[in-house]
Amino acid sequence: MRALPRRAVLAAPAAVLMFALVACGGSDSKAADTPDTQRQAQSTGGAEATGGDTDDKTEPPLTGDIKQKAEAAALAAYPGTVVKSEEDAEKPGMYAVEVKQSDGTTIEVYIDKSFKVTDTKKEGTEEADDAG
Repeated sequence: MRALPRRAVLAAPAAVLMFALVACGGSDSKAADTPDTQRQAQSTGGAEATGGDTDDKTEPPLTGDIKQKAEAAALAAYPGTVVKSEEDAEKPGMYAVEVKQSDGTTIEVYIDKSFKVTDTKKEGTEEADDAG
């Protein structure tokens, strides 16, 4: 019986290791595609998760005193019925109150932290009117 060359004996474990790496995907270079990373991107609503569209951000609804004061300020400037009131994702540091007016149109009223109306946007359009 003939002995195997030393080179062949050393190459066998390396070949097995390479096969194992290829079979299991190689490395963790795909770590960015893990479910935890995907879930985090979706929950933050960032541009990565929405394909660059910031309109899909989750806007927390207003509650308590802030809700009452923001809605009162919006209705004082633009009478009607409040549809919803929330923190504004498009304009950080602002509140947004959506008001349905008596003529059936809807206007989004932007209010700063001191409850002053600073801007409006008619729903369904991209034009904003400066209220200040």
